Amino acid sequence: MSDPHDNILAKHLDVFKEIGNIGAGHAASALAGLLDRKIVMSVPEASVVPFSEIVNVLDGPETLVAGVLIDVSGDLNGYILLLLGMKDAMAMVSQALHEPARDTTDPEFALTELEQDTLLEIANILVGSFLSAISSFSGLGATPTVPQLAVDMLGAIISIATIEYGTIGDSVLFLNTRFNDPSGDVNGHFFLIPDYYSYKMLLKALGLED
Repeated sequence: MSDPHDNILAKHLDVFKEIGNIGAGHAASALAGLLDRKIVMSVPEASVVPFSEIVNVLDGPETLVAGVLIDVSGDLNGYILLLLGMKDAMAMVSQALHEPARDTTDPEFALTELEQDTLLEIANILVGSFLSAISSFSGLGATPTVPQLAVDMLGAIISIATIEYGTIGDSVLFLNTRFNDPSGDVNGHFFLIPDYYSYKMLLKALGLED
């Protein structure tokens, strides 16, 4: 039996990418306001890939990252995953707190409780802006849950996501957008991964259902 994701047409991915582009623009504006600097988000990439390929977005499965996982429920169900290398995570929270960034290569380095809370708040702002834009565009509601932060190797975080959302299938439809500031101090990956039925509902709301 074929994976239903294999039947998603390229034109549908283009529409999904356009919706993501609107959401990314809102999220970039919100993040720029928080960090008090210009933030640029790339045009989102919409694709269907195996979970295992997500590890290729950074420097491999053994890369230490800060991952924020947020469940989304309502008319649209799925999850959002924010991935940051540790240096990028430290740069982001230090800018938000207006404090010098600490050295993440120090063997004793660990995010403080305040830094973790700040990172979670940044994720809340990004996700809220993104979902608001999608809801306005489609008329469908989506509510995020409290974000969960994990600092671990990328492979481990992806494994957790795979177990948590294994019912979606081996392959997932995801939207990946990269963001950075002009100085290159902050780079990250923002994934929107809806379940298949939510994606079909989104197509129907947009009048694209076959």
